[in-house]
Amino acid sequence: MFWTVTLSLLNGLATTFQIFILTLLFSLPLGLLFAFASMSRCRLLRYFMQLVVWVVRGTPLMLQLIIIFYGPGLWLDHNIWSGNETGRLTATVVAFTFNYACYFSVIFRGGIEGVPAGQREAGQVLGMTRSQIFFKITLLQMIKRVVPPMSNEVITLVKDTSLARIIAAYELTFAGYSFMKSDGITWPLFYTGVFYLVFVGILTLLFNYLERRLDYFR
Repeated sequence: MFWTVTLSLLNGLATTFQIFILTLLFSLPLGLLFAFASMSRCRLLRYFMQLVVWVVRGTPLMLQLIIIFYGPGLWLDHNIWSGNETGRLTATVVAFTFNYACYFSVIFRGGIEGVPAGQREAGQVLGMTRSQIFFKITLLQMIKRVVPPMSNEVITLVKDTSLARIIAAYELTFAGYSFMKSDGITWPLFYTGVFYLVFVGILTLLFNYLERRLDYFR
């Protein structure tokens, strides 16, 4: 029984890891674009982006996931997501990407605005272009500033992947919960917690190492 549960949880972990990686892959650059939009000189774009971020941050991710997965089928009489596991995984990644891009945009914006303006002005005096100033001055210092809050969001993402079971995506929590429903046993749920703890533990060590590597900015 133990090995059956372990194999099932490993299969669920594979889906959880896939959701985690794809969400980071798409949400990080999208979050940077959202940050630029929220700082744009165009008032209409800036206010629109700030409104979008406010709405996304102010509503539950579970609600957003349900709307994104079920909404198109109810509004268009055609479900754009296939009913198989791939469709559910795709809808999950889309919902997670948009949600976390909004959170990351606030972190990126704070990191960019936290870099002293005098350093950017010094770059202008040296004849550097705006792109050179951003990549060689602002970006490097921003990374140092955003790592601690970013690590909290990334760790939260690991646990938020469990929300995918709301649309019946077979992830780690779904795998553990299925044994309670079918066999009436609860220990797989505690075993599931061990998988999450190991996952989060590895990420914590990784971010601690990254922060030490970035100490040269002090």
